[in-house]
Amino acid sequence: MLIGTMNHPARNIFGEIEWMSGMGLEFIDLTLEPPETASWKVDAHAIRSAIEQHRMRVVGHTAYYLPLASAIPEIRGAAVQELRRCMRVFHEIGASWMNIHPDHYTPMHERGFFIRNNIESLKTLLEEGGRSGMGLMIENLPGDFNTVAQLGELLDPLPNLGLHLDFGHANLRVPHSTAGEILATYGSRLRHVHLHDNRGGDADLHLPLGTGSVDVNAAVKMLKSCGYDGTITLEVFTPDRRHLTYSRDVLRAAWNGDNGSAGRS
Repeated sequence: MLIGTMNHPARNIFGEIEWMSGMGLEFIDLTLEPPETASWKVDAHAIRSAIEQHRMRVVGHTAYYLPLASAIPEIRGAAVQELRRCMRVFHEIGASWMNIHPDHYTPMHERGFFIRNNIESLKTLLEEGGRSGMGLMIENLPGDFNTVAQLGELLDPLPNLGLHLDFGHANLRVPHSTAGEILATYGSRLRHVHLHDNRGGDADLHLPLGTGSVDVNAAVKMLKSCGYDGTITLEVFTPDRRHLTYSRDVLRAAWNGDNGSAGRS
């Protein structure tokens, strides 16, 4: 299991890599978003060199707000083109997997419409990924893509599409966490994990582990039960990096079976 975190897209990427390495994190969940890490702005070769110099790895993350299902063809096409560019940049940087956030924002259209448009966009991207060797995975999102049935609308017709499971999201806008049922059905397609805490409901708080209702020990048990031993991003978005350090230690303790240190989160 490798522990990493995500860069802040408004900060210098090389400074971000530096402090992550100093914290002992093993990979960067590199998000290509403006203003500082826009796909058209970054120096892919320099970033790859910095990551390799610090003996880290990289997972690709993209903007959550790209309109992949837009009812306006030109806008949907522009979103696909941006993700194509991200794929090329990530390939140069050395990432093997890139995440995509499915889109639901198509006012005055039924669910079937935005599902079909997501599938068409993803098909195009998967074809390019197949040529370049870049794997693609979708992230579960609160509301429209957070249950087995909802994710299945995209995963079932696209067998080459991977799963990116966000345990924090699986705890939002649902009666109980959907992580277990998602992994029971699609665990064999799991390619990356996000872990952070919240208190359920609607608020995606990105709290340190142990401060909400996401059970870290249960999450680890689920991951191990489906044979997962890959990258886990701690999406702890607080100003004090000590919260990230603490969350790293909680996760490692839980993974190593030190329940007294890991506790419930």
